[in-house]
Amino acid sequence: LSLSHTQHMGGLWHAVAGVSGASGVILGAVGAHKMKDKEQAYKTAFESANKYHLLHSVALLFVPFTNRPNLTGALLSAGIVLFSGSCYLVAHKEDRTVGKLAPYGGMCLIAGWLSIIF
Repeated sequence: LSLSHTQHMGGLWHAVAGVSGASGVILGAVGAHKMKDKEQAYKTAFESANKYHLLHSVALLFVPFTNRPNLTGALLSAGIVLFSGSCYLVAHKEDRTVGKLAPYGGMCLIAGWLSIIF
């Protein structure tokens, strides 16, 4: 990868990482207050959502240094939205049936990590 290509991709994916990280912190702070009176299963769903959201937001910072930054970034971003989003929704609605997209998000996260290899 050329330096200019990495810098260009860095701007895009660093912005995505920044927005994702900030939203993860905001959701974590709001959830810390809103989840106090929820059943443990829903607290756990929320905590998993937030943990994976923040972890993969940090991973997005390194996307410009991969061989296929757009593929890796898209897969990780889709995984955050589908997996964490589904888990957040389960916790908020207190209804496990709304989390049907979580497995697809998990597969996107795994594929994102594997895309670094190829």
